[in-house]
Amino acid sequence: MPIEIRRFGVGNRRPDGPIGSVGLTGQVLYSDGRGVISELAFARNARIEPHASPNTTCFIVVEGGGWVGVGDEWTRIAAGETAVWPADIPHAAWTEHSEMRAFVVELAGPDDHDTVVGRARPVARGNGQLVARTGSGSGPSHGGSDGEPA
Repeated sequence: MPIEIRRFGVGNRRPDGPIGSVGLTGQVLYSDGRGVISELAFARNARIEPHASPNTTCFIVVEGGGWVGVGDEWTRIAAGETAVWPADIPHAAWTEHSEMRAFVVELAGPDDHDTVVGRARPVARGNGQLVARTGSGSGPSHGGSDGEPA
């Protein structure tokens, strides 16, 4: 069976996101009955409007940083961190003074979190919010996003 190579990044993205998204480009890298994997690139002052998904979603930041929200809670996020958005709860992401690039993994089907090995541990942030962080260390610093969320 041949190896399938799919290109992503600059030159392969298109304007994407839920209705009302601004400054966002992306592309689906893979999709089947188990879930969807996408790449998203946020420009400065970009946003994905609050929306809900029927599936648990992991928002994995690989460059830059910005903000994420789930329901009425929000926190900063930076490269090397993952936000886990629960199914059927409105969630959003946005940037202010920096750009951000993330991979989004949307898992199809019911949660199976009781059988997962190596669960993320919640980490308190300066604004009292919790984010899930795996691994060890203090984590990366945030690249330029200094204000309250828009």
